Amino acid sequence: MVVEAVFDVVADAAPEIRDGLPKRRAKAATENVSGDVQLEADVWADDLLFEQFADLDGVNWYASEERDDLDVVGDADDGYAVAVDPLDGSSNVKSNNPCGTVVGVYDEQLPSSGRSLVAAGFVLYGPTTTMVVARDDDVTEYLVGEDGRTNLGPVELPADPVVYGFGGRVPDWTADFEGFVRDVEDDLKLRYGGAMIADVNQVLTYGGVFGYPGLQSRPEGKLRAHFESMPIAFVVEQAGGASSDGSQSLLDVEPDSLHERVPTFVGNQSVLDDLEAALPD
Repeated sequence: MVVEAVFDVVADAAPEIRDGLPKRRAKAATENVSGDVQLEADVWADDLLFEQFADLDGVNWYASEERDDLDVVGDADDGYAVAVDPLDGSSNVKSNNPCGTVVGVYDEQLPSSGRSLVAAGFVLYGPTTTMVVARDDDVTEYLVGEDGRTNLGPVELPADPVVYGFGGRVPDWTADFEGFVRDVEDDLKLRYGGAMIADVNQVLTYGGVFGYPGLQSRPEGKLRAHFESMPIAFVVEQAGGASSDGSQSLLDVEPDSLHERVPTFVGNQSVLDDLEAALPD
């Protein structure tokens, strides 16, 4: 099955990506289409994944945060689109903090709504390398190594929220969002490490909320809908949680362009209900 084969590719590539990071901590002489300075590791991981997915039957489009345009790699009349953030949190490589790879599998050509996702997942390069995959209403965690992946069992968001983490500079937060955060921090513990996927994994493990809000200087926020926001929303919602752009599920977002950004929040439903109540319509 194509979807299963997608995550076989990701699992097979993960040890090579992790092993290649120590040699690729320097900045590349390029920026991606969103204006982010690329690391050598960003470009290398993207090229590695592209080569693998281009050879996979049933994957007809490849999209990456590191590429300007959608690449046609198969019969463009049918099949799946794979959207990746090859190295989420790559700025953490220099400081030896966690980073990851994010994957969304869409059954439509991009740009497309989050409702066209049929599977999503991520690899976390932490003290161990793990992969979380959401598909068919199940979320499963795997331990990933040179000899393959080991099923660690189902993932379910804990009912009681414990941790929170929000991106963006505090002076750039809107007054409404800052007011919401002040209420949250009375009850939850701050956990924020600068790599979205590491912070999301903490929410999946302990319960709580992660988000990158719309800012005064950037109302659309920082995270890209196709490559980050909608795939993690798919994972968290299938694990029993919720997602929001401030007013609706991230899966209901309909981007007009491949690299469109969107305010992003995932976590326990109760916390996101309070978020949506605090933000203006």
